[in-house]
Amino acid sequence: MHEVSHARMVEQLQSLGVREGGVLLVHTSFKAVRPVEGGPLGLIGALRAALGPRGTLVMPTMTGGDTVFDPATTPTEGMGITAELFWRQPGVTRSTHPGGSFAAEGPHAADICRPQPLSPPHGPDSPVGRVHDLGGQILLLGVSHGENTTLHMAEALARVPYSVSHPCIVEVDGVASTVMIAETDHCCSRFPLADDWLRARNLQREGTVGHAHARLCDARPLVDVAVKQLTAEPLTFLCPQDTGCEQCDQARLSIGA
Repeated sequence: MHEVSHARMVEQLQSLGVREGGVLLVHTSFKAVRPVEGGPLGLIGALRAALGPRGTLVMPTMTGGDTVFDPATTPTEGMGITAELFWRQPGVTRSTHPGGSFAAEGPHAADICRPQPLSPPHGPDSPVGRVHDLGGQILLLGVSHGENTTLHMAEALARVPYSVSHPCIVEVDGVASTVMIAETDHCCSRFPLADDWLRARNLQREGTVGHAHARLCDARPLVDVAVKQLTAEPLTFLCPQDTGCEQCDQARLSIGA
């Protein structure tokens, strides 16, 4: 498989529709993107170049919450090598949520990463909510809507009836303690329903970046469409009861609890 050059990646991103000077929230699997010039840092460089100096790049840097979170040192968990390297770069700001942190670089980074409530981690007053409010775009690079955290914001706005709490260690006045953080948690395997919703309305651009399949959409119309779907059927994103999905079953059990 040939190595995709920096210039070609920038061209791919621009052709896909990444807006120069815009805000871009990226979820990516580098395994799908590679091989590209410069490796993961090369991909980050291409994303920055496509956005230009007035653009803001955002990535999830979430952690397990099983240790006291330090935004300067705590590694990500399950976010991939690109996000793990991104938050460590000079000039990148990282938010302080003990489990649901994000990193950003660019003019809007400080605003996107400002403090947020513990719950919900991906609600309107969170980095994904701020990307939404800024008219940002979402790039799914080598991953599906199953990794799209903005759909959790839609769940919060639609006031879905399920909520599951998870323990998270926080430090208050120098003392570490465990708190329970409520969120709209489930297996997320039905989040890719968003593909059909967006494609039917011509709201999603698709193409290739590096060697990966890429999806690009605007956060606002994505949330609008998802909220309408969830308002009509609040349990849309939960697996049917007879599938044996433990996470979705747990979410169902929380209803009315």
